[in-house]
Amino acid sequence: MVASVELKRYTKIIILGLIWESTVGIFCRGKSTELEVFSVSECDSVDSNHFANSDNLNYSEINSKRVSLDRWNLTSQKLIDSFPLDPIKENYVRQVRDCIFSAVQPEPFTSAVKLVAVSKEVVEDLLDLDLSITETKEFIRFVSGAQILPGSVPLTHRYGGHQFGIWAGQLGDGRAHLLGAYTNRHGTRWELQLKGSGKTPYSRLVVSNDDVKRDQFYNGHVRNEKGAIVLRVAKSWFRFGSLEILAYSGETELLRKLVDFIIKLHFPLINVTSSNRYLEFFSQVVTDTSYLIAQWMSVGFAHGVCNTDNFSVLSITLDYGPFGFMDFYDPNFVPNTSDDESRYKIGNQANVGRYNLDKLRNALKSLLNPKQQLLTEHILKGYPDLYQTKLMELFRAKLGLIGHDNNDDYLIAYLLKLMEDTRADFTMTFRQLSEITQQQLVANSISEEYWAIQDLARHKKFSYWIKLYLSRLNRNKLDTDEARKTRMENLNVIISFKGVNPRYILRNWMAESAIKKSERNDFSEVRFLKKILRHPFNKQTEAEDAGYSSRPPSWATELRVSCSS
Repeated sequence: MVASVELKRYTKIIILGLIWESTVGIFCRGKSTELEVFSVSECDSVDSNHFANSDNLNYSEINSKRVSLDRWNLTSQKLIDSFPLDPIKENYVRQVRDCIFSAVQPEPFTSAVKLVAVSKEVVEDLLDLDLSITETKEFIRFVSGAQILPGSVPLTHRYGGHQFGIWAGQLGDGRAHLLGAYTNRHGTRWELQLKGSGKTPYSRLVVSNDDVKRDQFYNGHVRNEKGAIVLRVAKSWFRFGSLEILAYSGETELLRKLVDFIIKLHFPLINVTSSNRYLEFFSQVVTDTSYLIAQWMSVGFAHGVCNTDNFSVLSITLDYGPFGFMDFYDPNFVPNTSDDESRYKIGNQANVGRYNLDKLRNALKSLLNPKQQLLTEHILKGYPDLYQTKLMELFRAKLGLIGHDNNDDYLIAYLLKLMEDTRADFTMTFRQLSEITQQQLVANSISEEYWAIQDLARHKKFSYWIKLYLSRLNRNKLDTDEARKTRMENLNVIISFKGVNPRYILRNWMAESAIKKSERNDFSEVRFLKKILRHPFNKQTEAEDAGYSSRPPSWATELRVSCSS
């Protein structure tokens, strides 16, 4: 890991609208940027009783959001009080034991920084700040690593993990600093973390402060790129590897303390005093992980690096690096050129999820009696059914099907096979099926606007599948094209998902175009993509004009992304 992070990868993170990890902003550094180099701090718990008095909070009377960071107090106290800290204060690369965190200060930039993009939803809805605050030097100092707010103790997290199927030992936050946790006016706790904010005891490579050296395809062609810092938020940054490192090191009591902490804070339905709490915890993680991967698959998302150190114990998507959304449907799609054996191809994500859960099961063994250990094996055997059930539920929704039919699995699998054979676009095939009428399908009247379905229609079995599909739709009682369209595009409360078939995804060619402009200090397309992908399910004139729902350009097939991209 490097001491700072290039803009290329984090351009992708800020503008991705379909993923569960939130990002506050991106800050690039270079030799000719506009603002001074500033520093970052964190957020932590706030007594909810304080929210009753807006005078005490320095809130704007108009929108009840803070317009200043004064008395927006952050604290890392819950974590510091709960776990022993690394006793070594010096910041140098080393093996660390008998702790969860090391206290390490971020490294401020030595050159000027510029705010590239910011999430309005994160700033206002999660952090209770008015968006206008992001234009202040105070805020820039906070989110770029140069200023630590009162009560904040930046921490770097120790964890390990299995990487590409091999135990990698200690990994940890090699270039990230956890700034603290903030509990907002809704009572929801969010942990703020800087990524790309300087070396830590867990770093594996140190480079210069300002430029980032990248051998993108590991072919000896090293180049300097702009560095960047991202301030991102999640409910927790604990991952499978957080438990694995303690189990492998024989730190059983610290492992127990960590799992109890996670259960108490994030799994309220589990009794933290129950003798079966670790069994219940594992069962819940198995279920939630199966659902998460099914959701990935439903939008054609490939994480890219599904190592155990990148799998969250809360089953949220985090630390996706060389990720990708499929253009045309291909179960062998590999977004990461560093994945030589295609271990993390999109069609293998469910299997990798089971593998990772098995490693989590092994990490918990020392906390379980023999009977409970056997039960964890039984729980894990249920994973394939959980995944398949959720996946079919999601794909029924994508096709506008109501209820359950015994032949639904066949209908869905047949469509995917047609898509694979014709290289039909994954996202737009489903989206256009939601937009086209049944009458048009019956008449085989498919105009150019339905270009993905046109591609699909080249298959000799297309008419057969359409017959099966229309027959299944006719079993939706009292249904209409308009009702089906609404189900297939918008909110579906049954599956608790914000939408079913997005019209826009972050395709590599779109990100590459924004990256090329960013390299010239033109971040307009980064901001434009972020704007469009805030509402990926809604048709937007600007996005249509930009070609975001059109056939991907031919040059897009040549794009390659690696772990160093």
